[in-house]
Amino acid sequence: MSPSADAAGPASFASAPPLAPLIAAQLNYLLSHSKLPIRVGQIWSGCRNGSPADRFTLAIPFCLDYVHWDFVYNALSPKVAPDVVFGPEDERFQPLVDYAVAGNGDKSCLARWDCRAPEGLLALVQELRELYIEYQKKRVHMVDDARVAFELSTVLSKEGIEVCMVPSADRPDEVKFAVPLLDPDFDFAKLVPGCPWRLPQKIHLQVIFPISRSSSYSSMPSAPRLKLISTPDLKSLLSVEDVKLLPWSNGMCLAEYLPALEDSLNGLLVEASASIGSRRRFIEALAPTFGRPLEADPIFCRRATILSISGIFTFLVHFAIPLQFPKQQPVLTLQSSQHCNADGTPIMSPPINDYPWSPRWDQAEMVERIYDFLTDECQNFKKFCSDAITQQK
Repeated sequence: MSPSADAAGPASFASAPPLAPLIAAQLNYLLSHSKLPIRVGQIWSGCRNGSPADRFTLAIPFCLDYVHWDFVYNALSPKVAPDVVFGPEDERFQPLVDYAVAGNGDKSCLARWDCRAPEGLLALVQELRELYIEYQKKRVHMVDDARVAFELSTVLSKEGIEVCMVPSADRPDEVKFAVPLLDPDFDFAKLVPGCPWRLPQKIHLQVIFPISRSSSYSSMPSAPRLKLISTPDLKSLLSVEDVKLLPWSNGMCLAEYLPALEDSLNGLLVEASASIGSRRRFIEALAPTFGRPLEADPIFCRRATILSISGIFTFLVHFAIPLQFPKQQPVLTLQSSQHCNADGTPIMSPPINDYPWSPRWDQAEMVERIYDFLTDECQNFKKFCSDAITQQK
């Protein structure tokens, strides 16, 4: 979104003038207290001299995507609540035109707006987002498609589900469902001791139904497009992209599909938690053979680095431990402490994963086999470093 033609042009976040203090306090409160990963886009000023800034664009998560809304304050009247400009594709979403009807009337945060309350903007965003969720549900309910109507009647009561229209210029319109999986109270942090996550972690099933424009099931509708999507931080525990989804049978609906998928995810999360323990024990097993690691990932146990010496040759061994450990072996990278390339960067080996390995070995044997492998491999790496230095001369 951009401001009106007679307003100053939008500036980037870095080059924008500072926001008026009361407005900045509300934006900062929003960013630090929101449970959603809201992002700030452009910040600009409604005054031609560019100071102070009093409007900005927020990217607000909705249905596994983002909607972009402009929040327009007036720096000359900072006590007044902001106006909100919605996207051009949502011309019919006008909750601020008649708030007594479309919104919450006297219960709305706008009815009791206090510019000195830093939580005001967060409350407004939450309120508008809830209204937008209901607006999109009404749009989808108007779709003339028997299957979509049936899915709405069976799964829309599930807590946290969101739906929206997906218009397209080169293919029929579609309806997207964003279905939260697992129990709403599921605590991912309990799976990871010392978990650093600030925001709640979620896994959603994205389901996209093509609109058939048919009022019956006379012809078997095509299967929807399915995709698992998680919050970015959760990839440190479980990569949902690697999860093989269950097949969608002819005539199946979401109410049938979801229970088996959630059971499968529960099992995968238990395995992922157990894998952290296995990786931690592997890192601990490095110390008796290689010496105490110089550094290691203490939370997810995905990385470790040890210092090794062969004669006068000193080098580092970096361990990248996969999520699927011990089914998949660590990837080793050797780094010389004595050889640098022309840019002054330490010379490193290509990733190594062709050493002896069995997931059935205990951690001590895994480490011993790696040690035996590196006894010979470090000589190859030393020659690799020497050759690289010779070629630079």
